[in-house]
Amino acid sequence: MITPLQKKYQTKIAPEMQKHFKYKNRHQIPKLIKVTLNRGLGESVQNNKELEKSIIEFELITGQKPIITKSKKAIAGFKVREGIPIGITVNLRKEKMYTFLSKLINLALPRIKDFRGISVKHFDGRGNYNLGIKEQLIFPEINYDQVDKIRGLDIAIVTTANSDMEAIILLQMLGMPFNNTSI
Repeated sequence: MITPLQKKYQTKIAPEMQKHFKYKNRHQIPKLIKVTLNRGLGESVQNNKELEKSIIEFELITGQKPIITKSKKAIAGFKVREGIPIGITVNLRKEKMYTFLSKLINLALPRIKDFRGISVKHFDGRGNYNLGIKEQLIFPEINYDQVDKIRGLDIAIVTTANSDMEAIILLQMLGMPFNNTSI
C-alpha cells in the first residue's frame, strides 16, 4: 500500500528534483532509504521495567517491535556488565518509514513547545539527517497518564543524496519544517 507521502514523492518531488538538478537517470534522484530510532537506557540499565516501558513506547510510536542492543564489553565505571541491555533501536523502511515521517512532520514536531523549525546543522555531510527529541510526549500515541519519566530518542533519516544540499531540498519538499535562519 502506498502512503500519501510516498505518492507525493513519486508523482511530484522526484520529477521536480530531476528537473532542478538535471539528473540524466532517474536512479540519481535522492530518495529515502530508512529512518532509524534509537534510545539509550542510561542509568536505568539495572531496572528491567524501564526497558519494558521503552519497548512499549517504541512499539506505539513506530508500529514495530524494537531490537534490544546489548553491551559488548564490561565498563566498571558505568556499572555495565557484558551482555546486558543498554538501548533499543528500530529501523523503518518503505511504508512504515513514510507513515512515521508523515506523523513526525505533521503531528509530532508542531507539538514541541516554542517550535520554530529544526536546524539544518545536523546533516552529516553525506545527506543523512540526525534529530534528537527530548521527550516522547510529542507523539500522539503516547498517553500522558501512562508516562512516569520523560525520555528522549534519536531519529536518523538516511537518504541516497550525495550532498547535504540535495538532502535539504528533498526533506523540505517532503514537508520537513527547517528553521529559515539556518538555511
